[in-house]
Amino acid sequence: MGLVNRTQVTHFILLGIPNTEGFQTILFFTFLAFYLCTLLGNLLIFSAVLADPHLHTPMYFFLCNLAMLDIGISSISIPKLLDNLWANSRTISLGGCMAQIFFFHFLGSTESLLLTVMAFDRYVAICHPLRYLLIMNHRVCAILTASSWIASSFHATIVTSLTFTLPYCGSNVVDYFLCDIFPVAKLACADTYILETVTFTNIGVVPMIYFILILMSYTRIISCILKMNSGEGRRKVASTCASHLAVVTIFFGPCALIFFPPEMSKVLVTPVNIFGNLVMPMVNPAIYTLRNKEVKAALRKLRGSQRPAG
Repeated sequence: MGLVNRTQVTHFILLGIPNTEGFQTILFFTFLAFYLCTLLGNLLIFSAVLADPHLHTPMYFFLCNLAMLDIGISSISIPKLLDNLWANSRTISLGGCMAQIFFFHFLGSTESLLLTVMAFDRYVAICHPLRYLLIMNHRVCAILTASSWIASSFHATIVTSLTFTLPYCGSNVVDYFLCDIFPVAKLACADTYILETVTFTNIGVVPMIYFILILMSYTRIISCILKMNSGEGRRKVASTCASHLAVVTIFFGPCALIFFPPEMSKVLVTPVNIFGNLVMPMVNPAIYTLRNKEVKAALRKLRGSQRPAG
């Protein structure tokens, strides 16, 4: 009987980005350009690493996973948002809404774990270079990566299940451009305290713990860099770490939003989420290629191999 009462809502209406009336066409082509650049940039990095045997190392193995995550994260909401902007198609099925919430938190959690693993990888490479290949062997890399994906799937399953076991018997209008936990849970006709507590822990406290672990890794890394005698070695190591630190800052910065005062959070949540879904996945490939000679060389080889002979 309870299940019947909980399945009255069969679809949701996404209102889109607030205060953008009259700018739909401009936003459509802007977001489309960003999305296509995201797909192209990450696919190029993925292809370059696969094609160049010199890049078959733990760092680039993790980078390939990061590229796949960025493609996935941008693909969760942007195609539907483009459809909304171009054709004013605002309806999303219950299953589609569940899928957006699940994959948004699944891929986001996986990326936060993967960035933590990448920080550990850099720590071992710089602070224990002679034992690097022994510690970060293929088996360890595979276990760390698989664990990140599996643990995140449990996290996403929990928050999605808690969201959609709530009864929805009133409005189905989501005042947002994608289905996410808080905008959807606002429509529930039941107490959402447990969901809010679990969500606060999973998307606020846990990522901050990952961020602290990353800072601890880089504290040790900086200590090792300062002990290096070679200036060239310092510059090379600092350049490698700078790319990862930039991505970490861009990714974990928005997580602090949940700790802001509610008035500030409401103002910032939409631009921050657009940045996380659209801009960040596009910027990451640029960060890793602009200062990385190995990736740039692999891309040049890839471009050369695709040119017709003659």
